[in-house]
Amino acid sequence: MMPKPRAPWTVPIAQGPLRPAADRAFAVAVAVVAAVCGAALARVQPDARGHGTHEQLGLDPCGWPIHYGIPCPTCGCTTAACLVVHGRPFSALATQPFGAVVALFGLAVGVHALVCLVRGRSFADLLLRIPFWRLVLGFVVLFFVGWGTTWLTWEGR
Repeated sequence: MMPKPRAPWTVPIAQGPLRPAADRAFAVAVAVVAAVCGAALARVQPDARGHGTHEQLGLDPCGWPIHYGIPCPTCGCTTAACLVVHGRPFSALATQPFGAVVALFGLAVGVHALVCLVRGRSFADLLLRIPFWRLVLGFVVLFFVGWGTTWLTWEGR
């Protein structure tokens, strides 16, 4: 009995769900956003506190701790993403699981876009086959887990 052939990661661009020009434009846009975000995070250092790295990018300090005495739901996400870009994914997961997973997912999608552009494959094809609602539900659950983790390890507690 022959094993079932494995489904390809993506189909040729001409067989994709979008017109080739739209598929390529989408892939270029995603690759550029991933590269810009990666470059911005590579030029800053992760804050040792586990949050506040965004301030090195010129953003204001988070107001939640000042007003409410607790971390905001995304406190630590930029630091976790920065740790991922600096090659420390386990430290990123310990800092803020949601931020680490979003950064890893974003980098993976950016690499996928580049591979599709180079190989002439459809970028949108694989993205449309991902179980969208399961992915969204997983990210929502992880969002609250990340916030809880940050809250439990917050130094202001």
